[in-house]
This record gives sequence, structure tokens and C-alpha cells, in this order.
Amino acid sequence: MEHYKIYERGKFLALDLGGTNFRVLLIHLGEHCFDMKSKIYAIPQNIMLGTGEALFDHIAECMANFMEEQDVFYETLPLGFTFSFPCIQEGLTKATLETWTKGFKCSDVEGHDIVQLLKDAINRRGVSCYIFLGDMVYLMAVLNDTTGTLMSCAYKKHNCRVGVIVGTGANACYVEKIENAENYNGEPGPQRMVINTEWGAFGDNGVLDMIRTEYDHEIDQYSLNPGRQVFEKMISGMYMGELVRLVLVRLVQENLLLGGIGSDILFTRGQFFTKYVSEIESEKRDEHTNCRLVLEEMGLGHANDRDCAIVRYVCESISRRAAYLTSAGVSCLLDRMNDSDVTVAVDGSVYRFHPHFHDLMMQKIGDLSPKIKFELMLSEDGSGRGAALVAAVACRTAG
Repeated sequence: MEHYKIYERGKFLALDLGGTNFRVLLIHLGEHCFDMKSKIYAIPQNIMLGTGEALFDHIAECMANFMEEQDVFYETLPLGFTFSFPCIQEGLTKATLETWTKGFKCSDVEGHDIVQLLKDAINRRGVSCYIFLGDMVYLMAVLNDTTGTLMSCAYKKHNCRVGVIVGTGANACYVEKIENAENYNGEPGPQRMVINTEWGAFGDNGVLDMIRTEYDHEIDQYSLNPGRQVFEKMISGMYMGELVRLVLVRLVQENLLLGGIGSDILFTRGQFFTKYVSEIESEKRDEHTNCRLVLEEMGLGHANDRDCAIVRYVCESISRRAAYLTSAGVSCLLDRMNDSDVTVAVDGSVYRFHPHFHDLMMQKIGDLSPKIKFELMLSEDGSGRGAALVAAVACRTAG
């Protein structure tokens, strides 16, 4: 158990959909504790590219199985739903999907309320004991993973004002003064609100073309959403490994790497995984054990030390660019808020597992915003914890 002062209490469910894995969480909030149990479920490729009904049925089934395993199937539990895709949010329990990202392309979801789709899927489980699921779970909040990340740190660090995700996708949110929120049409009263920037779509109008490379254009051309999420495709884990592969292919073709001899795996899209970048960069610069293992796995066992040094340099160049672009976005938000001391909550597989991403961001944000004191705080299980916390606050407010 972790010990914090928490005013919301009780058991809460949280769902977290934001990539190729889907998580269900059961969170128990007490006066001085935060206890969490969770399980990860894979989302098969055929579901990611199938119908919306199949996707939400899969989510409902995973949730039902998890509730049975945790022996809470017949308890009445509030639910927070982290749905990490661009949405138009009209309320705490109403969000319409604008466009799929991160490799999803389910039909009949774009333009629809994802809360209603989830409710419909839960209600479709009206067989045997599952009939109770629709009655015993009630949705209190739907939110983006950046908001969940911010919330999960804000109950520990009250100066947390920014949430950032650098994982399969890339996005950020921040706390804005209500008078600056031009599209806010809610009730008067709150002085600040959380703005989901959806900065992954920055550059979709061409403003980043001056810094995009031929490799960025090729990534975009062969993606599921050409012309969209331009900024995200320069940063996130879904594309970082493929960017490295494209550069390596070019170097091999120009006889500058591996003696001009490639392999079928190297020439196959998507076969240089982003995890390879972290593995290669985790070694000391003059060591090549991990790099050789990666290259051997790709059928490139003939690499020499010079080849390994070049591969590492390519990885470093692409990961450093990603860290610097992310830092530029964070710095813009810090400058806009103009607070003297800000905690930035960060989550996502790239930030978590890349050995230098945190340090690169600390250095670059410091360069870009030298007058602002800031801290980068890893948000542990941010999406799920944040969803539960928002649901808990919504319950307290509603009660």
C-alpha cells in the first residue's frame, strides 16, 4: 500500500485503452492509502482493424472477466474510462471520436459517442450472470490518457499542471485559465480547466514541413492515416523504430553500411522495433553487445564495429530529435501558463524505457525555458489511476 492523504474513498474500476494493449484496473482509495490491482489484455490486430462493435465487445468481455477474478462482479462500482484518441468532449461522460490513431481503424466509431458504444457493449453481455454487469457498473468519467497522467501526479504534487504521453502515441494536456478557454460553454464557477492539446496533430496543416525529412514523409505515406498526426509520427514509439530502419536501408543502399549487404528483415516494413533503439542506446558508447544481438536477430550478423557505431548514431539522432520536439512542446506550455514552479507528469513507454529520454528533456526544456522551475515526474500507471481519481471526484461531486 502507498500512503497519501486522499479525500475520495471507495472502490473504483478503470479502463485504459490507448494502444495495442488494454488494461482493466480495480483501485481502492482509503483515507491514507491507494491500492491497485490491474490486468493487461492484448487487442488482436483483427480487432484493431475490425468493427467498432467487436472492439467494445472485447473491452466489455475483458472487464467482466477481470471483475470475476477480483470477486467484485456483483458490487456497484463507478467506472473511469481512459480513451486515448482525439475526441470532442462535451461533458464528463460524453466524448465523440474524431479520428483513430496509433494503428486503430475500427469502423462505425468515428463520429460516435464512445461512452454510448461502451454502454451498449456492456448491455449486450446480457447472458447468464453477465446480465448484472450493466446494472452494477456505472460510468462516471471518460478522459484522455494525458489527463489521467496529470491527475495521477496532481494528488501527490499539487503544482502539477502538465501531463505528457510519449509512448505508442504522443500528446499533452495542461491547466488553463478559464477565460483563455475560448470553446468552454459549461457552467460558470471554475477558474481553471484541463485542456487536451492533441498536439500529435500539430503539423497536419503543413507548418512542420520545413523540418520533416524524406523518412518522415515515407512513414506518413504508408501509415493508416496519411496526412494526420504529423507531429506524433516524428516522436512516438509507434514510428521511431521504423524511422531508424528507413535510414539504415538508405545507408545500405548507398554502400555506407554493412558493406552494402542488407537482409530480408531489414527491408521489411516494421521489423526494426522501437525497443531496439532503447536496447542499443543503453550500452556504453564503445560497447556493441546489444547492437550485435539486434543486428543478428535481423539477419545482419556480418556487422563490424564501425557498422554498430553507425547504427547507434542513427538511433541517437532519431531519439534525440523526438526528445527535443517533445521538450519544445512542453516549453511552450510552461511559457503559456507562466507559473514559476511546475511539475510535469510524464508517462509512456518511450519515456519510461529509453535510457536517455528523461535527461534529454530536462536539458532541452531548461534551455528553452530557463526562467521557469520545473520537474519531470514519472506518472506510474497514470492513465488508470487518473481515470479512477476522476471517477472518484465525480462521485463525490454528484453525491
